[in-house]
Amino acid sequence: MENAKAIGTPLSPTIVLDEDRNGKMVDEAMYRGMIGSLLYLTASRPDIIFSVCKCARFQSAPKESHLTVVKRIIRYLIGTTELGLWYDHTNNFSLRGFSDADFAGGKTDRKSTSGTCQLLGNALVSWHSKKQNCVALSTTKSKAYRN
Repeated sequence: MENAKAIGTPLSPTIVLDEDRNGKMVDEAMYRGMIGSLLYLTASRPDIIFSVCKCARFQSAPKESHLTVVKRIIRYLIGTTELGLWYDHTNNFSLRGFSDADFAGGKTDRKSTSGTCQLLGNALVSWHSKKQNCVALSTTKSKAYRN
């Protein structure tokens, strides 16, 4: 991968990762090592968290299609070595938080993924992304009926 061509995004929006039951198996130890290294990098590169976590779901039976996506993330990192977190010296201590979730975004199990981030001034200080434990059956609110 030393001479790999850089790429502009860590994960293509058109790629759907699934179990790929008919795909060719790859070495689990190598795949897990690559995922572990990428997870370590997420401490300073939050732009790859979503993509790496998507790939980490397939560590028990990785296929060539999963390895291709991991290699794409590495190609993205090759082209963006100048990116990272920047904490400017400022007196702006306004704390802001954002959150979002998709509805049944998982194509195989229909589970939702939610995420949050917190900023202190303009500096990202905390972030979180998680696949939900249960499947949401509806997005509608329940109504209380009165007698």
